[in-house]
Amino acid sequence: MPPVELIVECIESQPFGENSYVAHVAAGNDCLIVDPGMEPDLIIDYVRENRLRPAAILITHAHGDHIAGIPAMKQEWPDCPVVIGREEAPKLQDPWQNLSGQFGFPIVLPPADVLLDDGDSYQIAGLTFEVAQIPGHSSGHIVFIWRGSDTPVVFGGDVLFHGSIGRTDFPGGSFAKLEQGIKQKLYTLPDDTIVYSGHGPLTTIGREKRTNPFVHE
Repeated sequence: MPPVELIVECIESQPFGENSYVAHVAAGNDCLIVDPGMEPDLIIDYVRENRLRPAAILITHAHGDHIAGIPAMKQEWPDCPVVIGREEAPKLQDPWQNLSGQFGFPIVLPPADVLLDDGDSYQIAGLTFEVAQIPGHSSGHIVFIWRGSDTPVVFGGDVLFHGSIGRTDFPGGSFAKLEQGIKQKLYTLPDDTIVYSGHGPLTTIGREKRTNPFVHE
């Protein structure tokens, strides 16, 4: 079978410069919304304009800037499931664990619809993702790895950035765990793997292995 073409739209929301993503295969209308941030209307507008149908809301981790848009998503598409790592899920109901309380916009959300564990496979909207748990920035942080074409893709949240890594000074943070997870679960991917990060521009595994000043190969 020919490789699947994945279309990924990055929608940046302020004030934290958080990247939300809308992803779908070129041949279909079902889409995924990844980490809806604090300007959900931008996501809704893009989905409507492109006549897409959200099939799931994927959450890499439950910090406030990555979950603030969930209520608007569920209001617009009530049957669209919220998908998150099992160990991260309790933060959705606790504004102090999800850090929204500290930043002055307390968020308390209903429980997620789908809970995933490290090593799981999740199929939705014609796509199959591998789930890898990489703590260190947030204790239950997961990433979604897609290998459906010649170039793998990672929706990585706040684990690995272009030239940087996620902060480890939040409650439950650990540089040692983050470094270990990056080396064992990301740096083992092919060098051309595209990483769609939670902040900043996209990057590749090969680039970060060669040049990231925080986690060397």
